[in-house]
Amino acid sequence: MMKNYNFDTLIDRRAVPDCRKWNRYPADTLPMWVADMDFAVAEPIQIALRARLQHPVFGYTGPPASLIETILEMLETRHGWKVAPEAIVMLPGVEPGFNMALRGLLSPGDAVLVQTPIYAPIRAAPLHWGLRRIEVPLQPIPSGSAADLHALEEAFGETETKAFLLCNPHNPTGKVYDAAELTSIAAACLSHDVLIISDEIHGDLVYEGARHRPIASLAPEIADNCITLMSASKTFNIAGLKAAFAIIPNASLRQAFVAARAGMVDSVNLMGFVATETALRECDAWRRAVVAYLQANRDFLVREIAKRFPKIGFHPPQASFLAWLDFRDLSLQKEPAQFLLEDARVAASGGEEFGALGAGHVRLNFGCRRATLVAALDRLEQALSQRS
Repeated sequence: MMKNYNFDTLIDRRAVPDCRKWNRYPADTLPMWVADMDFAVAEPIQIALRARLQHPVFGYTGPPASLIETILEMLETRHGWKVAPEAIVMLPGVEPGFNMALRGLLSPGDAVLVQTPIYAPIRAAPLHWGLRRIEVPLQPIPSGSAADLHALEEAFGETETKAFLLCNPHNPTGKVYDAAELTSIAAACLSHDVLIISDEIHGDLVYEGARHRPIASLAPEIADNCITLMSASKTFNIAGLKAAFAIIPNASLRQAFVAARAGMVDSVNLMGFVATETALRECDAWRRAVVAYLQANRDFLVREIAKRFPKIGFHPPQASFLAWLDFRDLSLQKEPAQFLLEDARVAASGGEEFGALGAGHVRLNFGCRRATLVAALDRLEQALSQRS
């Protein structure tokens, strides 16, 4: 029986000055932009962190063997993927991970493919290292979007692409790639000698009817051509503790990846080690409860948008706590994120951050208590009713 967790508790996040999400905008604005949930961290994580603080020394540290074992158990139990311990590389974040991969495994002038619209740091990453960015749009379908496999094959052949930055589940759309899509993507990458770098940070926040499959788990030859990036940070709301991990079964890829630290990408915060191990070992009931709450928020958003804002396009995400909303049919006189901020006092991420295809869209974070989501919709309705 699932424990009754309360995700409706009001937590004053403005009470701490280091809260980026709630302190970026004025006090009369609801912040629903950055991918950071408003829920209290699971109690076992809080207890474990307090226990570690009882020891008075916080010196340099490395991942304990028990943490690596916990990650391996999670991969096998949750995803059916058996991985050797040496394949795990601890990192301070997924974003440093895909930047390390590009820096260490490609050369200036090489091409990197991304599917747009896409999370802004993924889209920006190739340009940090003198690489060419190739953008292939996701293909619209009645249920949301799909990988345009013909366009991928064409781009791989014409541009001599060296790497594909995959985001699964996809940010900002919340799409979860199915097994057939992943198999086709992997086959195309293998046939064109394209390295797969897969950001799977939202992979444990998947709703009913979908299943997350790490692309590298599909076959050994795919794993051998893949760098998979994961973290407990989004799932368990511990992003500020800066801990993530790469799974790289291929030893030569792993060696080049680790070398790309190059004095810039430091080790993991010791509290990140503690929180990650506790989250993965002790908090799966909390994870299942938060996924159920988020799915209810998503379903509420679907109903309310259909009823109150029929001109706003919205395909329900299959994962994550991010809604990708299409405002183009409203014919606003300004970008939707600007309208939301100035007229409704709701801060969302502007669609243009995710590439040219994001124009006219916003990404809205519904990882909040239901009352906050209701207030945001009420503000939007009032703002739209007051347009001249």
